[in-house]
Amino acid sequence: MGHGCRGGTGRGRRRRRSTARDRPRRTDDRAPALSVAAPGPGRRPNAGAGGPMQRAPCIAYHRGMHDALLTGHPLLTCSVIRALEARALAATPAGLLMDRAASAVAEACASLLRAAPGRTPVLALVGPGNNGGDALLAALELASRGWSVSALATSSERPSAADARRARDAWDAGGRPLHGIDDLDALLADRPLVIDGLFGIGLARALSAPLAAIATRIAEAGLTVVAVDVPSGLDADRGSVVGGAAGTAIRAHLTVTMIADKPGLHTGAGASHAGRVKVADLGLPSLDLPARAFAAPADGPLPWGRLIDGDTVGPLLPARDRDTHKGRFGDVLVVAGAPSMRGAATLAALGAQAVGAGRLYLGVDDAAAAPASHPELMMRRITPGSSEGEAALGRAQAVVIGCGLGQGAAATAALAAALAHPAGLVIDADGLNGVAADGHLAERLAARAAAGRPTVLTPHPLEAARLLGLQTAEVQRDRIGSACRLAAATGACVVLKGAGTVVALPDGSWTVNASGGPILSVAGTGDVLAGTIGGLLAAGLAPAEAAARGAWLHGAAGDALAADPDWQGGVGLPASRLAEAIRALVNRRADRS
Repeated sequence: MGHGCRGGTGRGRRRRRSTARDRPRRTDDRAPALSVAAPGPGRRPNAGAGGPMQRAPCIAYHRGMHDALLTGHPLLTCSVIRALEARALAATPAGLLMDRAASAVAEACASLLRAAPGRTPVLALVGPGNNGGDALLAALELASRGWSVSALATSSERPSAADARRARDAWDAGGRPLHGIDDLDALLADRPLVIDGLFGIGLARALSAPLAAIATRIAEAGLTVVAVDVPSGLDADRGSVVGGAAGTAIRAHLTVTMIADKPGLHTGAGASHAGRVKVADLGLPSLDLPARAFAAPADGPLPWGRLIDGDTVGPLLPARDRDTHKGRFGDVLVVAGAPSMRGAATLAALGAQAVGAGRLYLGVDDAAAAPASHPELMMRRITPGSSEGEAALGRAQAVVIGCGLGQGAAATAALAAALAHPAGLVIDADGLNGVAADGHLAERLAARAAAGRPTVLTPHPLEAARLLGLQTAEVQRDRIGSACRLAAATGACVVLKGAGTVVALPDGSWTVNASGGPILSVAGTGDVLAGTIGGLLAAGLAPAEAAARGAWLHGAAGDALAADPDWQGGVGLPASRLAEAIRALVNRRADRS
């Protein structure tokens, strides 16, 4: 096995019982010391700001907030995994942890094989390190249960790690051949279940051309793959493919990850490459490490976070008494802008309505332009100097701005007024682009943090890149780090949308959302998310809670629609239907509580 030191270097053994936990498909209390680097080649600074935003003060309402936010199961970065493993190796008999890892992989494979047609064979892909040893021992265990097994090694040289050598000796002792890469096509002809033991978390370079060809060939053949610890070629911390555009990674149907779950299996490209994830803890004690092992570096996120799913998201809304009224559920003002994009603001309002906002106001430049199909939305004229707009801002518990806001002087004025608003604020889309392009607006955003005013930013990767002065690919290469840096720079709670949505706070704490899928990849769904978070803020939830629960609700509603026979293809979903699904999900969960 060798998760701490996998990928061709040593690792060793693990320890005690092995358990598995499925994912559904998937403190330190201090001000951050983060700052965003000045732009280098290929990076564009924020117009009017003279460069990327600098860190805003971390303010009181964020302190300790991550305790409320981090209520899912742990996601540990490789540095923490290595420290846990090193401590275990010092107190564990040689080879025991590898034996347990191999047993966990073998059991996962056996479950798949029992459901497979006929007598599907098994092919172990054996890398030079301890992952290769895990794969060999797992194959031997499956052979002892009656399955036909074979193995392909990437190198004829004996492994340098002691446990990997022991696994190689055990394979050789059975008289089984160890095939080379030239035998790949013949081995794939029988359509085996593939155990990916090429590399683990220690991989620091792109897969070589021959190994990349193996990954491509297996994907093209459509074979079932079980990855050991992490799909080979995937960055277990960041969820990106090692080597970027030049890299390749195995696509697994199931990943059996060792010791603890890892963030890169649930966000970015990792959400697709890892498939379903099972955690084999190998009997290690829970987080038995000095506090310094969990401290955030000066320029990045905490080395641990949480996965938010349906079991861990917590109660979605405060309980409602029978003796209540709409004024207790919060007023939400959605500031619209461009007449040609008023539908975006309407969708945001529907998102707030779906989570029970008491009153919904749509701020427009023409109060007579009410959407006829949604009479529950109250129009308020939002123009510079408008007393009606000032009254609407003063009344609202939460303001959502940016969805269909547009550009220009009127949009800038509306955004400046919203930034001065003392209650909860959600900034999306054109609002984020406005802050990125206008240094004065960026200063007002930082001032909100200094004043302790709750703010949630909901960028997609391109919008986050504009705010950080990066390229989109750089944001996607390190989604968690990018979200945390943006949170530190603005003093806001950041919701970085995409596969495995990241919620980050200025103190370096973060979560990854497990819900959602391709069905949400349609215009308007982000507007619904912004409104949903705004509705939760208006209901009294703290920014971190509103962001995490809103992101989960948004994704889970998409998952529910994807399970509907009418939408299983995931094509053509109207965003307004998503708001309806969120409402239904909120009420179903309320019935169970």
